[in-house]
Amino acid sequence: MSFVRAYVGVTDQSWYQFLSARAGLTEVNFWQPSGAREFRVLAPGEPFFFKTHYPHNRVVGGGFFSDSARLSVSEAWEFFGEANGAPSEEQMRARIGKYRRMPISPAEDPIIGCLFVRDVRFFAGDAGVTAPPAFARNIVQGKSYDLSNSSTASYFADLLWLILGAEVEVDLSQPWHRPGPVFGDPRLAPYRLGQSSFKAVVLDAYHRRCAVTGTHIPPVLQAAHIRPVAAGGEHRLDNGLLLRSDIHTLFDRGYLGVDPSFRLRVSPRLRADFSNGDQLYAKEGQLIELPERRADRPSQEFLQWHLDQLFQG
Repeated sequence: MSFVRAYVGVTDQSWYQFLSARAGLTEVNFWQPSGAREFRVLAPGEPFFFKTHYPHNRVVGGGFFSDSARLSVSEAWEFFGEANGAPSEEQMRARIGKYRRMPISPAEDPIIGCLFVRDVRFFAGDAGVTAPPAFARNIVQGKSYDLSNSSTASYFADLLWLILGAEVEVDLSQPWHRPGPVFGDPRLAPYRLGQSSFKAVVLDAYHRRCAVTGTHIPPVLQAAHIRPVAAGGEHRLDNGLLLRSDIHTLFDRGYLGVDPSFRLRVSPRLRADFSNGDQLYAKEGQLIELPERRADRPSQEFLQWHLDQLFQG
């Protein structure tokens, strides 16, 4: 049984000032200059706050953690653009080089850590909120907090109120995901991603390989929804498959499916309609490629929905 946690990430004023000036931006990439470590501090849906470096040392906004991925700088820019906190890829590369203490050469495309934060809200003005308790000056990346701890509960309850922008019932003493500490508020749906972070985490979870063909050419790979958003599906990793663009089209149109045992299904309509598809029929019944972590794999419920509703059996 786990209780609600929050993470306070350290950033510079230029990152948050750039983003706070862009009205309507609800999803951001809180990047880390090195992608050497996976971020497993928070569960999706838990609160994530932004704190500036000393001497400013204030919490200036926050949102809710979606997920994380290891992306190249060019991929992060492709997916998030200005939501990376910079006006151009060149300036983003320059900032990363500054933190790495070595410029990034034009031929380099290094991997960085990307932490995706949705439903972002920045606090008005430049003052921000006093830094949280026990946040030492020498912490350079961030610090996590157990919000069931009575010494921090009231501080973070006030921050959550500022993020949500309305009076809400906050009970931080409850175990996480019932569905969350703010009951009934859709912003705390634990598995929901933003559109950009959905693409990024699916790409990363499948190691940049098509789940059906094994194709490893990122420009032709797409994050496919198993249950489409238009049909009530969500941007969440277990509702996603990484597919080559033509395979994605066939999947969306019901010529391909994946059963709850993760085996490829090929509709007889593919041959009937197009007199083609021998390479795909040869793969029928084979296991698709899957993410390593069980929690990242396609939901059996969503796969069955696709077979029942879209697959042309």
